[in-house]
Amino acid sequence: MQKLVIGLGLTLAIAGCGQTAGPVPNTFLREAGAQVDTGMFGNATMNNTQIMSGEKNYAMILANRFATEVPTTINFAFDSAQLDATAQQVLNEQAVWIRQFPEVRFRVYGHTDAVGSASYNKRLGQRRANAAVSYLASRGISRSRLEAVVSYGETQPLIVTADRERRNRRTVTEVTGFVDRHPTVLDGKYAQIVYRDYVASAVAKTGLTERSTTGFTGE
Repeated sequence: MQKLVIGLGLTLAIAGCGQTAGPVPNTFLREAGAQVDTGMFGNATMNNTQIMSGEKNYAMILANRFATEVPTTINFAFDSAQLDATAQQVLNEQAVWIRQFPEVRFRVYGHTDAVGSASYNKRLGQRRANAAVSYLASRGISRSRLEAVVSYGETQPLIVTADRERRNRRTVTEVTGFVDRHPTVLDGKYAQIVYRDYVASAVAKTGLTERSTTGFTGE
């Protein structure tokens, strides 16, 4: 039986050698490294090109980071501009992030639901934006870097409804640009900012609010 199996194997091997080779797999015709290139190898060069051409700017990158790394929205009770415990916790997280970038400016936009007149809701949204800015300032953020934008009132709902809707009663914090004449931007020492961010990334993430003790006062 063993001889039969060996003989059969040799027959198949010889037959295989006599066949015409099939097409070479496409992967072998590509440049070295193509099989593991998921598009990330060229991203650094593309990013640098976009920065230098003005297609992308660092403020935009920071805005995307801010929106990804911390909650940008807080919500309010009906007809109220008071910050509850949940809203304060979100603003605490925002403040920790903002303190890491003392050269960056932020805006807070106020919103309401559709209950009430448009003029009243515009004033209410402004009070909410002012409340958020005041709280951030109390957490060590310079008011020169914070702006409570004129309220959108009820004009930009997340949930389209004429009824009370908590998700529409909100403020949203966004990155808007750089502080004029900030020394770390003016003198070209932007590596300090990069280095600061690099050191911060090595801190154990036991909670964003705890990171406020790492020395990133920034003001």
